[in-house]
Amino acid sequence: MKNKNIILLIILLHSVITSFKIDPLKEFRITGFAQGTNYHITYYASEYKISKEHTDSILQSLDSSLSIYKPYSIISQFNLSEKGIQIDTHLQNVIKRSLEIYKTSKGISDITVYPLMQLWGFGTKSSDKDPSTADIQNTLLCIGSNKIHLKKNYLSKDKPCTKIDVNGIAQGYSVDIVAGYFDKMGIENYIVEIGGEIKVRGKNQSTNKNFRIGIESPSENAADKPIINKILQIESGAVTTSGNYRKFHESNGKKISHLMDPKTGYPFQNEMISVTVWAKDAITADGYDNALMGMDITKSFQFLKKHKELEAYFIYHDKNGAIKDTATNGFTRLMLPKK
Repeated sequence: MKNKNIILLIILLHSVITSFKIDPLKEFRITGFAQGTNYHITYYASEYKISKEHTDSILQSLDSSLSIYKPYSIISQFNLSEKGIQIDTHLQNVIKRSLEIYKTSKGISDITVYPLMQLWGFGTKSSDKDPSTADIQNTLLCIGSNKIHLKKNYLSKDKPCTKIDVNGIAQGYSVDIVAGYFDKMGIENYIVEIGGEIKVRGKNQSTNKNFRIGIESPSENAADKPIINKILQIESGAVTTSGNYRKFHESNGKKISHLMDPKTGYPFQNEMISVTVWAKDAITADGYDNALMGMDITKSFQFLKKHKELEAYFIYHDKNGAIKDTATNGFTRLMLPKK
């Protein structure tokens, strides 16, 4: 009798274990084009849960709020307004974060540089010549995030000429929103990348290791494509990069960067080539990579000592014009050692 009870117990335990058996995770990939760039997503789940259509729908809703290239977007409506308009939750979230970074960076990062971007031939307009000093000084009268005010869902401005461009932070925010949808759907292992801005959670289930991320470096020959300079291995968080070696135009034999100094009205002039930032979320990393690009190496490290939530990697020109790199200790720990 005792043996029979043991056998029945074994059968019962096997039935319970079998009923709770977890299906193996499969790899799913989504790729597409949105926000003027490509996106790539890899996630692991027991079944197909999120489609390209789901992802595109999320990104289209973000464009309808944040894109200066969509004349019907909420941000475009604000820019055309005289005093301001009611805005949606997406633009509210991005404005709040942008104003925080504006204050923290002491005005280096400023979303009201849009008129300067237009003046220098970036944004939605192109130009093959430098603006005059008078034009720059007149445009500077419209610049300054202290000229815009968010109260609940109403964004107002002091001057009609003040306009905003959130491209320097919106892509990071978009990555967070897409990643948040994956979290909501119970997906615990994924990598979301939009235009080079990345958020990671969990592991690459194909290797059972943390996801690997490559960092680009400009080649010695400007005509050549950038090369992968470093490899990161990350379990969670976001990585974004800001650089001046891709988005620029030439005028009088000079490269004109798209990164504008809101205080002088001219493109930033410093040793920086690119800054890659790690943070817990992509909107933070994306917001601060531009701010750090506007500082020199010394000021950047002084800033990062006060902001332990950020880690960064820099590529820059030394005094002799040679390309060098450096990183915070925390960022260095994310790097795979060279073989």
